[in-house]
Amino acid sequence: MLSDKSFPVIEATLPLVGSRIGDITPKFYSRLFAAHPELLDGLFSRSNQRSGNQQQALAGSIAAFASHLVSNPGTLPETVLSRIAHRHAALGITEPQYQVVYEHLFAAIAEDLAEVITPEIAEAWTEVYWLMADALIKLEKGLYAAQANGRMWSPRKVVSKTPAGTGSMTFTLEPADDTAITAALPGQYISVKVTLPDGLRQVRQYSLSGDAGTSRSFTTKIDDGGEVSPVLHNTVVVGDVLEISNPYGEITLKDGDGPVVLASAGIGCTPTASILRSLADSGSDRQILVLHAESNLDSWALRGQMTDDVERLDAAELQLWLEEPQPGSNAGFMSLREVDLPADASLYLCGPLPFMKHIRNEAINAGIPATKIHYEVFGPDIWLAN
Repeated sequence: MLSDKSFPVIEATLPLVGSRIGDITPKFYSRLFAAHPELLDGLFSRSNQRSGNQQQALAGSIAAFASHLVSNPGTLPETVLSRIAHRHAALGITEPQYQVVYEHLFAAIAEDLAEVITPEIAEAWTEVYWLMADALIKLEKGLYAAQANGRMWSPRKVVSKTPAGTGSMTFTLEPADDTAITAALPGQYISVKVTLPDGLRQVRQYSLSGDAGTSRSFTTKIDDGGEVSPVLHNTVVVGDVLEISNPYGEITLKDGDGPVVLASAGIGCTPTASILRSLADSGSDRQILVLHAESNLDSWALRGQMTDDVERLDAAELQLWLEEPQPGSNAGFMSLREVDLPADASLYLCGPLPFMKHIRNEAINAGIPATKIHYEVFGPDIWLAN
């Protein structure tokens, strides 16, 4: 918890720092990459830097953490920290890197708030930073220790590359060495490292879309303006070897026998398809409601897998929303207003951020507690940060 000395300082300065943190973080990243350009090779996403998403996520996370310390003394924001720790572990973040971040972040704070910052304010915000950093370091050490191996990256050979709906591709990988394999949980993701045409290595996280356990399949939709997915789709071929991480991600199927609602849109069906597959493979008798939205039927990346798995489950039902409707589908965008949601259901969400915000609001209005709504964001989690 915050010390008695720092608490009133953070409480008094939080509005100011919170209002400026969005301007501070771009200065931080500028300083960081000027001093350590190697961090853009195989760690930080160049695309997220260009878009500003990474800066927004970092700024919001720090402000949210400080706000929690002020509003809830004696506790830590476990949801925020867990999500960040899994992302960090999937990138191989190490303890010494927190000191590097601290140096450049606080140099950026001092630059932006030069007219108002005092040694007392700097000391209090330093305490906030290290409370957050130490909590993350502890969580990340636990995540690393739980893996079946001590390696960040392991080689995997591409054994199949299968079209999966319009613009999407499923990659199936097999081990290329004898590295011990951690069993993945339904809904988890892996990091995939790809070398770009200019020689820079970039990393992206992809949900495991097939069986859980030790198999590794992921499905990605091509982003013609992106950097990594075009290389995967157009350059990587069967027989190539990719470097991948161990599986991470805290949005996984929770134990229990209550109803499950899986709601997705577009390529967001990848983690929900993995959860659905695990339920089908186990012969689950839980009530399962699968909701999916697409522009048209041909775009549904995992259509065959998901429809087959629904048919294998006696208590599963599928509802589909299409902008170009087909017989048996709903027309337009997904809405829960006409859906009979099971009482006491757990809702798993994935898709574009506006879609998830909309469905989450409708689910809460329908009586599903916020604590039973779980979501996965592709890329920096600017929703959680906000």
